[in-house]
Amino acid sequence: MTAENKNPEAAAIQLLNQAALGYVVSAALNVALELGIADLLADGPRSTVDLAKDAGVREDGLYRVLRALASAGIFEERGRRMFALNTPASMLRKGPASLHDLGLWMTDPFHFRVYAETLHSVQTGRPAAEKVTGMPVFEYFAREPKLSSVFNNAMTSWSGPTVAAALKAYDFSGIEMLVDVAGGHGYVLTSILRQYPAMRGVLFDLEHVIEGAGPLLEASGVADRVMTATGDFFDAVPPGADAYIMKNIIHDWNDDRALPILTNIWNAFEGRRDGRVILLEAVIPPGNQPDFGKLIDLEMLLIPGGRERTAEEFASLFESAGFELARIVPTESPLSVIEARIAQRR
Repeated sequence: MTAENKNPEAAAIQLLNQAALGYVVSAALNVALELGIADLLADGPRSTVDLAKDAGVREDGLYRVLRALASAGIFEERGRRMFALNTPASMLRKGPASLHDLGLWMTDPFHFRVYAETLHSVQTGRPAAEKVTGMPVFEYFAREPKLSSVFNNAMTSWSGPTVAAALKAYDFSGIEMLVDVAGGHGYVLTSILRQYPAMRGVLFDLEHVIEGAGPLLEASGVADRVMTATGDFFDAVPPGADAYIMKNIIHDWNDDRALPILTNIWNAFEGRRDGRVILLEAVIPPGNQPDFGKLIDLEMLLIPGGRERTAEEFASLFESAGFELARIVPTESPLSVIEARIAQRR
């Protein structure tokens, strides 16, 4: 019998303390990310005296932040006030497959302000972010270039492992023209095009987002097969494609707001009967098992006003827009590939 089973009350207290103080770890992690501590430790263990000097901060405060993170399993304290990378901390270094940019977004002080108003969303059904900013969050991003950059960099960073997993699990063959709706800086689209050299693509997003896509497109090696288009997917999407893909877009919206996006895609097929919609989204499983999507669902509630969905909820939403759920393909990432086809009867 484990110690946990011998004393369930003590285990429950530990669990509740961890939950109640989760924001403390998040705040400490934000400090480490902003200061680039993981990169400063790339060559091996260092003292907090040296780290503080390079980072331009006070040593005592930095030590206490890193000690707290090490107690949560991020970084390791080796000897007196000496710290080193461990596997989680190594993933915070900048570079390919890094979680640095995603971590900066998820721990940004913006989140602390929004999550302080969680009860507002539960009481009203409205995004807490709107109470904090005074406007829908994507309008706010357009007015706050620094925060918008943090968000877009995070989405690009998150695209890396999720797109690699999707390409491994799902066959995109047969698509000649693929439109990436709200495709950000184009990481998803260019990754697919690199693996399918006969495919062409359209990167579609708001104007201020597309303006930041140039460097990634030029570095992708497939820029000659990518066109860009700007607009609002609530009004229309570019027509003429064989398939439309969206990564973590439909989850930004409740059903009333997601339906027009899918309906505009249905209209863009212009009567063809073989079009498909491909979503990269979390699919909420039943029961009490821990699941990434169940936490991100609260992010959707509080910030854009959307939701994560079960398989049944996806099927119902697709049906309302004239599609039918064809299949859900799990991947090695938290996101699945969700494929819908034009319904043969509407």
